[in-house]
Amino acid sequence: MNFLPFLCNNSRAIIVLLVMKRIVFYLLPFVLMTVACTDDDSFSTSRGDLLTFSQDTICMDTVFSTVPTSTYSFWAYNNNSDGLRLSQVRLLRGRQSGFRVNVDGSYLDNATGGQVTGLEVRKRDSIRVFVELTSHQNYADMPTLVEDQLVFTLESGVEQKVNLRAWSWDALLCHDVVVSRDSVIATNKPIVIYGGLKVDSGVTLTIKAPSKLYFHSGAALEVFGRLAVKGSEGGDGNVVFRGDRTDKMFDYLPYDRVSGQWRGIRFHSSSTGNSICGADIHSADDGIVCDSAAFDSATVRLRLENVTIHNCKGTGLKAYNANIWMANCQLTNTLGDCLAIYGGRAVVAGCTLAQFYPFDADRGVALRFTNFVGGSDYPLYMVECYNTLVTGYGDDEVMGETKDSTGVFNYYFSHCLLRTPAETDSAKMAPFDHVIWETSEDSIQGAAHFVKVDADRQEYDFHLDSLSTARGKAVYLPLYPFDRDGVARKRSNPDIGCYEFRDSR
Repeated sequence: MNFLPFLCNNSRAIIVLLVMKRIVFYLLPFVLMTVACTDDDSFSTSRGDLLTFSQDTICMDTVFSTVPTSTYSFWAYNNNSDGLRLSQVRLLRGRQSGFRVNVDGSYLDNATGGQVTGLEVRKRDSIRVFVELTSHQNYADMPTLVEDQLVFTLESGVEQKVNLRAWSWDALLCHDVVVSRDSVIATNKPIVIYGGLKVDSGVTLTIKAPSKLYFHSGAALEVFGRLAVKGSEGGDGNVVFRGDRTDKMFDYLPYDRVSGQWRGIRFHSSSTGNSICGADIHSADDGIVCDSAAFDSATVRLRLENVTIHNCKGTGLKAYNANIWMANCQLTNTLGDCLAIYGGRAVVAGCTLAQFYPFDADRGVALRFTNFVGGSDYPLYMVECYNTLVTGYGDDEVMGETKDSTGVFNYYFSHCLLRTPAETDSAKMAPFDHVIWETSEDSIQGAAHFVKVDADRQEYDFHLDSLSTARGKAVYLPLYPFDRDGVARKRSNPDIGCYEFRDSR
């Protein structure tokens, strides 16, 4: 059969069929997408169809006035079977409160009258909302509540609101401060320090309770002259040194519990005659560093009484060739050593040194004392420890290190609890008097001494637990009749550590 005439006569029909098939092939996906989009584009005006919010209140806790906060966020969900149109999203107080809001990429700014319009939330979809605050000065000594409401008006006319709250505190903002003459700081207002605070040589800076110093990241207190901190024994009367972040890393973890928020306090070689009494120093790199200087046995270079140094990314207290005196102090949770004495002289009375730093297993020890640094000699004239509790995660939290047997290396422990292998050589027992040797086999050891050691939430309470073997094992020191909290010590058989046990805890 000759197909040529057939093909020639029907070629136009065949071409048309082929073209139509191609058109259908290419149009089919678009038809399907159009059908799907048409379904998604169904929007409800029913007053019963509402948004669901991940939070009904955004609470920023305490912030500093005129200082921008970090960014907070929440989600607005549409769990309905139809889409929802937002005819308007606005701040109830407009721009008066200082809150700044971005809704799904649209900023509520002055150009739009402090509102956005025409937003859509598809069914089973969500939008994210970001909130910041720069609060105005309130001209008060105490924090003032700042409130506003973010109002979502649906196409149905229904209004839904999310509360915005913060406590705004007027702060004294200081940049690269140099104290060049004798000065006193005593204020109820927080002091926020950017860059650093320097005390010149020959100058005394006195800081009195209830002052609180908030250091921005990278800032430090550098002392070339003299520092005198005058707080009280109890926590309410402490002078506070801390980082300036008042927000949270996670819902359960404030930045204030995170180490390394600021650089800490450093006493340079020209500084002497310093005293810190009634202070809380926490979340720094190094809590306190005493630089090396000519040793003076007649002058205490740094005296610490009723001081807490907690949660440091470096060392709690590090002293080189210094003469220091510590009483009723808590040094806890440091990546480096809690207390490190490199030569010189140190008296440690009624203190708690506890090493439970949670972020790194390669942490330092609770107590280290040596007569050398690298290849240099640092004669250790004496380390005297009385009524002091030394414990932690490690099997050995006391490290006494000497370069050789001929160097000056003297130490003495009386009525202390030490987490370290017991000294069994009778010839070496002279420096140890009424010492409790703690081992990992003891039923009560490490964290069990204390009311709370919660590494997951970074919550700690180093008051003695009722079962602690440190209870009733100290000797009364008339020079220090009260503990870190200002509680009277028992005249007979007081407790080891900086806190006297209290049944009411």
